Amino acid sequence: MRKSHLLTFVGLLALTLTVGSAALEMPSFIPTAVLVLPLLLGGLLLRFKPLVLLTVVALVVGSYVVSHRTGNVPKIGFVVTLGVAAWIVLAGAKVRSRLGVQGTRGESMLMELRDTLTAQGELPQLPPGWRAEVAIRSAGGESFSGDFVVSTIRDDALLEVALVDVSGKGIDAGTRALLLSGAFGGLLGVVPVEEFLPSANHYLRRQDWDDDFATVVQVAVNLATGDFEVRTAGHPPAIQFDSWSGKWQTREAEGPLLGLVEIPEFKVNKGQLRLGDALFLYSDGMVETPAREIGQGTDRLAGHAERLVAQGFKGAAQELVLEIGGRGDDSAIVVIHRQMNPADLVAPTCPTPTPRRRGGALLRTLHLI
Repeated sequence: MRKSHLLTFVGLLALTLTVGSAALEMPSFIPTAVLVLPLLLGGLLLRFKPLVLLTVVALVVGSYVVSHRTGNVPKIGFVVTLGVAAWIVLAGAKVRSRLGVQGTRGESMLMELRDTLTAQGELPQLPPGWRAEVAIRSAGGESFSGDFVVSTIRDDALLEVALVDVSGKGIDAGTRALLLSGAFGGLLGVVPVEEFLPSANHYLRRQDWDDDFATVVQVAVNLATGDFEVRTAGHPPAIQFDSWSGKWQTREAEGPLLGLVEIPEFKVNKGQLRLGDALFLYSDGMVETPAREIGQGTDRLAGHAERLVAQGFKGAAQELVLEIGGRGDDSAIVVIHRQMNPADLVAPTCPTPTPRRRGGALLRTLHLI
């Protein structure tokens, strides 16, 4: 049927006439409402113009069949109901025709795009002694999120990760997130580390979006030495856990929002992850609420993460998103941990906390060793 639209139209037209005739000849066994079925099938399989013609035929056949029914039959009510059903089918088909597809192919395309965004957020395999986790939850339980992660490894020695927060939330920001995830994923690992944010800003400026922007936190970690560089574009700073002193330190790196300035300057904050240290990248949905500033939220995040030190931050990304992620905003976090000793590689799996509410949210966690 999908290969031949003409054959599909002819088949549904014949089905409409057949069930109409059967309903006319056998009123006790076949209800007139059966004419709704060809309309529903047409909405899934036909293009808009053939569907309009099929709808007209169904309405004419339905009106003719009902007019010949005897007894106390709500004739006008049936015709009105059939007309409303036809209008609903046509309205859905009109929306799909704007996309250039018919039937369920549009939904299939969206699912493929969603899977692409999910695949972009998967972190690469890390060498022994390192573990990275990412967890993302969208606002309102939608399948699309305005937060996404792209990452890569250069020459098996330099890990690059960028956490991006697109303006808006949930499905409203999902389309822009899909576009930017592909573009930023192509830039990361190709351009020099220091040129990623300027290149991403240039790409966003070319889109000429009205009042739309993105914030980014980018980190490049040398997996041999533990040296890292953090750059941000209007994004909350990364925080580092120092296992030797037990203290938390924010890694501030000033930079403007992407898409607002023609030639921006992004400062760099350099540091080192020693054995046992961890670096946290997160979106504002993890730390900011209308009643709480980012600074207070960062302290709250560090306080919750402090409880996970004993388990080597295993499962930290998922637990933190579930526990303190904002309910009305997209939440994302990336945890990069340099393990203390080989025993951490086989540490027992800690039970996953039961969230108070999942709501079908987009939640992805990847544990890599």
